[in-house]
Amino acid sequence: MIPNDPVMLLSFVNLKLRDFYADLDALCEDLDVSKAELEEKLTRIDYRYDKDKNQFV
Repeated sequence: MIPNDPVMLLSFVNLKLRDFYADLDALCEDLDVSKAELEEKLTRIDYRYDKDKNQFV
């Protein structure tokens, strides 16, 4: 359901966080994805979750 390509994943996740979810935990729970795996994939392209912005930056 979520993109495998890291750049597409970044875009997908940030859009969902901006428009539908209060935080990363809510997104992961609703989409039934591992928060650790998601963060690890995006860390590979030098993006980290910023709780204050509710985005990967």
